[in-house]
Amino acid sequence: MNETLTLPRELDHREDGGVSVTLLWYEDSNRVAVHVVDTQTGEELDLEVAGPDAMDAFQHPYAYRLLAAA
Repeated sequence: MNETLTLPRELDHREDGGVSVTLLWYEDSNRVAVHVVDTQTGEELDLEVAGPDAMDAFQHPYAYRLLAAA
């Protein structure tokens, strides 16, 4: 079986205080995710979010990490 994975499309990106946040859309599965990289600590975080919550999660990824852990 030959499956082709498509790369995610970057919908938005921001950086502030050593934290890089990228909003991604995976067209093949219609998933939305937020990818966070803290360059000071080396921590990386990937959060899959519902489409209607995408921009809020993009603006407040650490709050969504807490919600995902609950």
